[in-house]
Amino acid sequence: MRNEALARLAEERVDHRFKGLPPDADGLTVGELAAQRRNLFTGGFTTPVLALSAERLEHNLRLMETYTARHGLAFAPHGKTSMAPQLFRRQIEHGAWGITLAVPHQVRVARAFGVERIFLANELVDAAALRWVAAELAADPSFRLVCYVDSVRAVELMDAALTGAERPVEVVVELGAGEGARAGARTEEECARIARAVAGAGTLRLVGVAGYEGEVPRADPERVRAYLRRLVALAADLDKAGLFAGGEEIVVSAGGSAWFDAVAEVFAEIPSLSLPVLKLLRSGAYVSHDDGHYREITPFNRVPQEGALEPAFRLWAQVVSRPTAEQAFANAGKRDAAYDLHLPFAQVVRRDGAERPATGVTVTGLSDQHAWLATTAEADLRVGDWIGLGLSHPCTSFDKWQLIPVAQADGTVVDYVRTFF
Repeated sequence: MRNEALARLAEERVDHRFKGLPPDADGLTVGELAAQRRNLFTGGFTTPVLALSAERLEHNLRLMETYTARHGLAFAPHGKTSMAPQLFRRQIEHGAWGITLAVPHQVRVARAFGVERIFLANELVDAAALRWVAAELAADPSFRLVCYVDSVRAVELMDAALTGAERPVEVVVELGAGEGARAGARTEEECARIARAVAGAGTLRLVGVAGYEGEVPRADPERVRAYLRRLVALAADLDKAGLFAGGEEIVVSAGGSAWFDAVAEVFAEIPSLSLPVLKLLRSGAYVSHDDGHYREITPFNRVPQEGALEPAFRLWAQVVSRPTAEQAFANAGKRDAAYDLHLPFAQVVRRDGAERPATGVTVTGLSDQHAWLATTAEADLRVGDWIGLGLSHPCTSFDKWQLIPVAQADGTVVDYVRTFF
């Protein structure tokens, strides 16, 4: 990655654009503020403020590096989760092959910071975006982009937009996960037709197959493995037909954050093909993990001997109203907290420098800028208290914050993560 582009993030000035940061830091650069190593609780930060745990972030990065190496998987974590180039760099430093993305804007962000390998887990038929990709490939021989294709029509649109391109765009045929699932060709026969169309398009090169097992209808281990075995068999069939001829490797890719254990198991069964196989996993939510949806569905629950991810996010809000003994309100709402999968979870209360469990406190709803708190007789909660909230769904947590403090366990803020949504 481009260290100079990342270094420029530290030169950005702190101002009103960034929620939760100390008002008296206005005018400092991000680097200058980080060097002050302010405390999240006593250093002038205002609520609501979202923080990442420095220790848990590092733990999660190391765990997935170890897991993928143990199972012989290449790893291209999905960057849409964080859209944070600083985290992209750390993921690559921890062994990632590259970064997965979903739409052209995200690819442009990654390229601005020098990501050299991008797996675009989506169809790409926008002519302007394809011409930009072609220009990037022409300008940088080290840049590699692989994207989905799931129809002959898409092949035709891509080929027309890329006329005159210096380098072919690498594509993988996407096999849909079943009827009613998301994108992807529904049958192996259709996948073969698409592959033959790619072979006839001079601007494209077929390098593999891919899919997303998280879309398997009524997913359970048996159904997920059956789909993944279809994907592996498709790769073998297309290879037997000579449709990967001239390449250096065959890409077989799957893997969200719910079934990567099944991906590891089935990909270990991939037979010898005519070329080396790049077994590419794409799980992205691991980097921060969460206290809700992903804590419930992570494969590490099924294979605890492999380790455990740790939730790295905590949203701090302040109790601003306590109108009754059964109710309180904090100053964080839908603008600040993920709420598409679960409401936030009241975890801890801070008062006068002491922290204790948020016993008897439950988040029952969110307004734009208020969290509705139900309180039982056990709840010791006063106006002015800080309340730490766990969140569910990393993707809709990162996207509400442009600059996120990274804090050590004692509250010392050691870094700030810039996001680009």
